[in-house]
Amino acid sequence: MHIPRNLKELTALFAKYGAREPESWARSQLDEGIPQLQRFLFLRQAWSQVVRNGDEQWIRSLLQNAERSPDGPVAPAVRRCLEKGVSAQDLTDIVRGVQAEFLFGLCYLLDDPMFTEAELQNFSWGLFEVDEDGDPIGPRIFALHESVSETDPEREL
Repeated sequence: MHIPRNLKELTALFAKYGAREPESWARSQLDEGIPQLQRFLFLRQAWSQVVRNGDEQWIRSLLQNAERSPDGPVAPAVRRCLEKGVSAQDLTDIVRGVQAEFLFGLCYLLDDPMFTEAELQNFSWGLFEVDEDGDPIGPRIFALHESVSETDPEREL
């Protein structure tokens, strides 16, 4: 994919992919050299794995899958909650909140492995855009945790 190097085209690309304040993202990429498009697209895809506000379909899917494969602990716990009168919306709010916290923690972990062992203090990893052979290209994509909240598709403007 060709990434534009002028503000108008890059802003249009951010807008096309759903960024709020697309010009701000584009300006930061051009002025600061931060791979903001890659950061935004990673977070957009990560958020797609999080339950949406008001989406209770995940409960039905979970319970249906449990009928085929009943060994997991989650479906029975959800079923017990529903039987005790916990609303599907409350369960959805809990699950979405936990998933969002996990996403933030995972993004933070990409920058700081937080090893406590002395021999691992200089060990780290990173997220990079890769070419068609899987080799890293461009700068490391960092500080994703700083943009988790602002890329939440459910966040009110």
